[in-house]
Amino acid sequence: MNNPFPYNFIAIEGNLGAGKTTLCTKLKEEFNCKLLLEQFDDNPFLAHFYESPERYAFPVELFFMTERHKQLQENLTQLDLFQELIIADYFFVKTLLFAKNNLNQEEYRLFQRLFNVLNASFPKPDLLVFLHRSVEGALENIKKRGREYEQEISAEYLQKVQEVYYEYIRTETTIPILIIDVEKVDFLTSKIHYDMIVHALKETYQPGVHHLSFVNS
Repeated sequence: MNNPFPYNFIAIEGNLGAGKTTLCTKLKEEFNCKLLLEQFDDNPFLAHFYESPERYAFPVELFFMTERHKQLQENLTQLDLFQELIIADYFFVKTLLFAKNNLNQEEYRLFQRLFNVLNASFPKPDLLVFLHRSVEGALENIKKRGREYEQEISAEYLQKVQEVYYEYIRTETTIPILIIDVEKVDFLTSKIHYDMIVHALKETYQPGVHHLSFVNS
């Protein structure tokens, strides 16, 4: 299928439980695009991190960074980004955002140096989509999907994650960012909601922040 979007590399981001992977999977099913999904279950430190974050923050973030780098290097650097549609449920800068949230000052300084070296070779997405969901809504989705190691995630942690994302969004001026409010949206089962998102992805946006809400939809 020809790429129906004015973008070749779309990254869909959001808090834990926002619905990133669900939306990416639906887009893959409809448009037969290249799909990059983050593999959380492969991180051997993740369950330990949620139990003892101060002890395991650095190894959990280092593992995520190396795995994301490996996946993106294998897929982005060997593909023609001008021909093939690629949709990912994360972008590499996420690595630094979570590290900033989870590491102490000295650990973050070291981590940032490593990140900058690895990040230099990757293109930014042509469009960054951020799915906004309230902390309460994200917690509800996390409970529903039932990953055992996620069940102790607190509202305070999710709030910090939300804040670090928006801090980045406020400072990123080189790419278009589309914030979609999905708090009262069911794009998994509602064709109307899903089609509205697809229509929004077909629009051409200038660098900067843009919004899509579902008022009275």
